[in-house]
Amino acid sequence: MPEQALARSFESIGDDYDRYRPGFPAEAATVIVPAAVDAALDLGAGTGKFTRLLAARARHTCAVEPSERMLDVLRSTLPGVEALVGTAERIPLGDASVQVVTVAQAFHWFDRGPACAEISRVLVPGGTLGLLWNRADPECAWDRACHGIAHPAAAGASADSADEELPGFELVLRTQLRWTESIAREHYLHRWTTVSSVLIADQPTRTRMLGDIETVIDASEQTCGRDLFDLPHVTEIYVYRRA
Repeated sequence: MPEQALARSFESIGDDYDRYRPGFPAEAATVIVPAAVDAALDLGAGTGKFTRLLAARARHTCAVEPSERMLDVLRSTLPGVEALVGTAERIPLGDASVQVVTVAQAFHWFDRGPACAEISRVLVPGGTLGLLWNRADPECAWDRACHGIAHPAAAGASADSADEELPGFELVLRTQLRWTESIAREHYLHRWTTVSSVLIADQPTRTRMLGDIETVIDASEQTCGRDLFDLPHVTEIYVYRRA
């Protein structure tokens, strides 16, 4: 399936994405932005899952996102954030206009070369680029099994979606944060309906995937018969400095 189709699959699910997808630990924003800055950009911001943490560490925060549906949700929950339609390859901001750019759960969708050039353009010299992703905790067998059902093409592949070397940037920190989310069974099942590989699947495949995920949680000692789960996450963070 073409990457563009996967990326565009989110455009119609703004409300569900915001309701069911996990957020990020507050510590992640502190790692990327240890001291308050004048201006920051959350790129590929979606519904603002990370933007709300970034906004607490910048005097002015801008969110750029290609989906109007996603931005409508962001605008309703974060009225103080400047929300603009745009892409990583064409950022609607001026040169050297922000001290920090963050990309949460989205960098793997970008055309890396042009995106890095645009991010470098809008950052001040020496500015910070922070990339982060939530991952399945490798020690949580039942959640990993569900990921394998929803993402069969990724089974056994490297979890890395960034590189230690990006054009125009120097890696200064790579770290992981472990945290646990309390999540209702119904909420967990709905979360999988917001995943790109499930969204683009035909109806029989989608039904099979979701049924197989239910089978996993009904068989696991940690989830069987429970309405509320403890779901561990690993948030992976890369921090770069603009060269």
